[in-house]
Amino acid sequence: MSTVTEAFGSLVFNDVTMKEKLPKETYKAMQRTIKNGKHLDLEVANVVANAMKDWAIEKGATHYTHWFQPMTGITAEKHDSFISPTDDGKVIMEFSGKELVRGEPDASSFPSGGLRATFEARGYTAWDPSSYAFIKGTTLCIPTAFCSYGGEALDKKTPLLRSMERINKQALRVLRLFGNTDVSSVKTTVGAEQEYFLVPKEMFDKRKDLIYTGRTLFGAKSPKGQELDDHYFGSIKPRIAAFMNDVNEELWKLGVLAKTEHNEVAPAQHELAPIFSTTNIAADHNQIIMETLQNVAKKHGLVCLLHEKPFAGVNGSGKHNNWSISTNTGVNLLEPGETPYENAQFLIFFSAVIKAVDEYQDLLRISVASAGNDHRLGANEAPPAIVSMFIGDELRDVLEAIETESAYGVKEKELLRIGVHILPKFPKDTTDRNRTSPFAFTGNKFEFRMLGSAASVSDANTVLNTAVAEELKGFADILETAENFEDTLHDLIHTTIKEHKRIIFNGNGYDDSWVAEAARRGLYNLKATPDALAHLLDEKNVKLFTDNKIFSETELRSRHEIMLENYCKVINIEALTMVDMARKEILPAVSKYIRSLAETAVLMKQAVENADSSVECELVSKLSALNSSALAKVKKLELSIAGAKAISSYEALAMYYKDTVIPAMNELRITCDEAETLTAEDFWPMPSYGDMLFGVR
Repeated sequence: MSTVTEAFGSLVFNDVTMKEKLPKETYKAMQRTIKNGKHLDLEVANVVANAMKDWAIEKGATHYTHWFQPMTGITAEKHDSFISPTDDGKVIMEFSGKELVRGEPDASSFPSGGLRATFEARGYTAWDPSSYAFIKGTTLCIPTAFCSYGGEALDKKTPLLRSMERINKQALRVLRLFGNTDVSSVKTTVGAEQEYFLVPKEMFDKRKDLIYTGRTLFGAKSPKGQELDDHYFGSIKPRIAAFMNDVNEELWKLGVLAKTEHNEVAPAQHELAPIFSTTNIAADHNQIIMETLQNVAKKHGLVCLLHEKPFAGVNGSGKHNNWSISTNTGVNLLEPGETPYENAQFLIFFSAVIKAVDEYQDLLRISVASAGNDHRLGANEAPPAIVSMFIGDELRDVLEAIETESAYGVKEKELLRIGVHILPKFPKDTTDRNRTSPFAFTGNKFEFRMLGSAASVSDANTVLNTAVAEELKGFADILETAENFEDTLHDLIHTTIKEHKRIIFNGNGYDDSWVAEAARRGLYNLKATPDALAHLLDEKNVKLFTDNKIFSETELRSRHEIMLENYCKVINIEALTMVDMARKEILPAVSKYIRSLAETAVLMKQAVENADSSVECELVSKLSALNSSALAKVKKLELSIAGAKAISSYEALAMYYKDTVIPAMNELRITCDEAETLTAEDFWPMPSYGDMLFGVR
């Protein structure tokens, strides 16, 4: 390929391309739309559309699509060609401003949670100009929002954009109080690290559980796992390195700032990390990253697994959401700074995040909830299901000094008050990295580590933006009417720390004692998705979203139903897959091996007088008992699946799957996995954990 600098963004209708392809006034209009959210006139849109079409055709595109993110968690697209018929029976290539700005895909089969009836098929896509259009294959992809005929959000982008507008408005109010009149906009930024597994395709194709569910439903532990920590940051195998190189090339052409790549903790596990971007662009880019990983893997004879827990007994895959707040003047509002003025501003935003995470810890847990992610969070894997904040010792000491009205530091004897010279300077890296913390401050950003590998980052960031915006609004309301700004600011931070310090925990999140300590503090420990979703429609949460105009109550209830329905469907598919694999593959394979053992024992006695067939007889006895037990557990699982049909309420159904179906699945797995350890490799019907985890050489 050409050099990286030449290739980067070559398939993106970005600022450089717009400046080159658009008339000067049209370009300026586009910049106003992108930077300030100004409405784009149809006349201007027509010019943009024509230039975008010509550029795309030059790059080999024949079609365009409104690329959107429905509530399936993945992207969707309907392709239309640029061709338009002429009177002489030929075609011309056309693309109008109306087609650019708005599309009308069929919405009938996308999740709506009751927002529309099944027969109401119409849905609309609306262009998001702040996220650049790009070319994928022969198709121009236009990032869009997706809504129903009645205007309700049917996607993940719309609420995210709403939340970004909200935090912009409230952050500006606070900044004005500190005299920052040159700031015209505030945006949250995100860098989403992506973990994933790679397995040989020929092995994947022999595993129905991976094909149907994305994770292994059966599998005995490999003799070697991650015990030696020899895979983490280890030398990258040539086949994987070639895959990573191709991924980088594809992502760079699409303007995705892929920066870091390395082996992760578990065998066959890897990570890709981009440089941070504005949140809605980061969300779009993460979807592109996931799709690219899967597509490129196929070209290398591999399959990329994005499930949160594809293999039991080794680490699952997460997505670390590095979140911060920045101004259009280039100031990171979560950078501690080096002057008292900057520190006071930092501390008010820092306090808003503390208050938001504490008051809406349930929503943060809900934002990452899924059947797959329950295997990580509910199993006390990194991080635990309990939401807490790590802020480091130095910031903890500062906050304690403010809370207790006491002196800070060895040399300083005066009381610590906000905005005066005694407030200490902070070095850039004020904390270590606590890998057990779900929400850790890492110097100038927060790393939210609870997201699952397959999740859209839009959900978590919608909650984060909205919750922090709500707290900034409350702070601004108080400070704008203050008679003495400095005293009120100090008291506000003091009160916030005192009332919400329970969410701060700098210790080991894996320690069993933390569970008891968190319960004493009154923190949630919502291990499973149904437990978490039970809180989505709590009065305070409905009020948060409706007051900030992120969701109407109807939209919120629809999402509640969609998440419950998805959880139930995922577990049902997994349970049916287990039954299918057990009945058609595992039970017959074990029976076949038992027969072989029995025949061997008989032949030995016939061939050699007093031959010792105790090994075969013992294995026959153990495997026969296990197979009988497995069959009984298959029948039990089948009965539990059938029992779900009588439950009409999604809330009750989700609890039933959690409390009845999943335990039946676990019982069946234990028995079948034990049978695997006793069955000869030639008889076992599917690749083992060892084959898959160490199969790439």
